[in-house]
Amino acid sequence: MSQDRIVAITGGAGALGSALAAHLVTQGYRVALLDVDPAKERLAQLVGKLGVKNAVGHSGDFGLAATWEAALGTIATAFGAAPTHGALIAGGYDGGTPLHAAKDDVAYHTMMASNADTAYRALRALLPSMVEKKHGSIVVVGSRVVERPWTSAGAAAYAASKAAVVALAQTVAKEVLEHGVRINSILPSTMDTPANRRAMPEADPAKWVALESASAVIAFLLSEAARDVSGAALPVYGRA
Repeated sequence: MSQDRIVAITGGAGALGSALAAHLVTQGYRVALLDVDPAKERLAQLVGKLGVKNAVGHSGDFGLAATWEAALGTIATAFGAAPTHGALIAGGYDGGTPLHAAKDDVAYHTMMASNADTAYRALRALLPSMVEKKHGSIVVVGSRVVERPWTSAGAAAYAASKAAVVALAQTVAKEVLEHGVRINSILPSTMDTPANRRAMPEADPAKWVALESASAVIAFLLSEAARDVSGAALPVYGRA
């Protein structure tokens, strides 16, 4: 039943997270939008737009187990059940300096915390309920640099963190497969977001991955139509 489909979306206030939430609500899912405290107002706006029967928001540091515990409580109160699905979009980017020229370890620790650690903590929080119910599906957002790390020269820590995310997802996918839970990843190139347009004004965004396209791919992997797909890392490159 559609009312039993509850999706936890990390990075839910961001460009892809909000686009995915809107897409999934049209397909009968209920969505839990999870993001950092500075995004609290944006989360409230999105919940208002999607409707309180369809969406709930929770903000905090999702690299912490305590934040997840509180968020799962919020979701259970709003929807009466734990998430049955997950879309792990939260993350960040830091680059511009070759590793040998780095003056400190800030970029490395930041990338591992915002990308790898948040994915790890999300899986730790979401999987027990899914395994217990023997049903669930999670999609992790990696990056094209997982398969083409040389394209991330100048941002080695970012490439390493995204590779860790996908390796984690594929390993855990094997662990939970016999419990009826699937985990897949997508590997997008540059996303067509307002932030990327501002950062790269000379680029052609028509070659980038549209938010609607990425949302549709994630929705497919979450759905029963992909019931025989787990452990995949799907390229979503557009024409970039």
